[in-house]
Amino acid sequence: MRLLHTSDWHLGQHFMGKTRQAEHQAFCAWLIEQVHKHGVDALIVAGDVFDSGAPPSYAREQYNRFIVALRETGARLVVLGGNHDSVATLGESRDLLACLDTWVIPGVAADPAEQLLLLPRCDGTPGALLCAIPFVRPRDVLKSEAGQSAEDKQQALQAAIHEHYRALFALAEARRAELGGRLPIVASGHLTTVGASASESVREIYVGSLEAFPSDAFPPAAYIALGHIHRPQKVGGLEHIRYSGSPIPLSFDEARQQKEVLLVDLHEDGLEAVTPLPIPCFQPLVTLRGSLAELAGAIAEAAAQGSAERPVWLEVQVSADDYLSDLQKRVSALCEGLPVEVLRVRRERGSASAGQLAEARETLDELTAEEVFARRLQQEALDPGDVERLQTLYRGVLESLRAEQG
Repeated sequence: MRLLHTSDWHLGQHFMGKTRQAEHQAFCAWLIEQVHKHGVDALIVAGDVFDSGAPPSYAREQYNRFIVALRETGARLVVLGGNHDSVATLGESRDLLACLDTWVIPGVAADPAEQLLLLPRCDGTPGALLCAIPFVRPRDVLKSEAGQSAEDKQQALQAAIHEHYRALFALAEARRAELGGRLPIVASGHLTTVGASASESVREIYVGSLEAFPSDAFPPAAYIALGHIHRPQKVGGLEHIRYSGSPIPLSFDEARQQKEVLLVDLHEDGLEAVTPLPIPCFQPLVTLRGSLAELAGAIAEAAAQGSAERPVWLEVQVSADDYLSDLQKRVSALCEGLPVEVLRVRRERGSASAGQLAEARETLDELTAEEVFARRLQQEALDPGDVERLQTLYRGVLESLRAEQG
């Protein structure tokens, strides 16, 4: 059985005013080529298909066109809901897409058996059992109890997620026994695990000391296909628990990552091999730091990666000259005539006071909400542990607000 594991597409994302439509279209075409080339039996998208719960029409069209194109390869498709996805939006076409050999699991089902899938090989014979677990929302697995502290709620949530995995894996084992006991069991998930390395574009899911799910709480599946973390990585150094990462960089701090999808080979006794397939760069992103004099040469060097049709997107962080009030204008002059577009100009300020920030005319447009909070924390005499705890709690508040607004 051969699977292809991917996640975190974020179709419909707008990045600092720029659409990612062309990049996503190029990725989808490339992915179809890989399915053909490597004889893939099933493709798993482990959450965050869309960037928001109400994706633009062109993003929905990309999604639908991909499903139709993939069906022609003979491979099955499994789409799992992520924390960015709307359960209702993904679920609205679930029955229709089932006719196109696509399983959609938008959220935790009332009947766990609906999340147990028998994945066939391209020839129609049974290939693997999948415990199809999407992003687990607290309301899916918990009942609110009066008098619980925040820590009690987090402990209860982690225990409930663990129980959901355990129960579904038990169903898979029973189903495997019915089928002769010679099928590998695969699981999925969309969550943060202990030791996973995130990036600035990743929204934290859980808040508090139990924000990350322990890797030893997963069931003994042959392979666990994870989403939510955008950097491809093994979990705890384990070969069989993997994040595939996002197919395109979703923030500037992801620009240097080699994006990939994972080719997973399984045999009757379990995992045979995991092979990363590097994804081409469809849009260069570059972060440059230095004084204006240093940036002049760096911008010219970065421009070599671009073209008139595909200019390089730049994030410029200015040091030494960061007191100047017309930085944006000066940086634009350095880029004149070059195939580059500056998406963000930042001032380098390690320990500037609020007054100094105002004097340099640094505006809120240049900062994210997280950066504003971080700047405020810099003005307090706090231990590193307290800073980290406050930042985690603040991210949780932001996520709750975004969820209410979305």
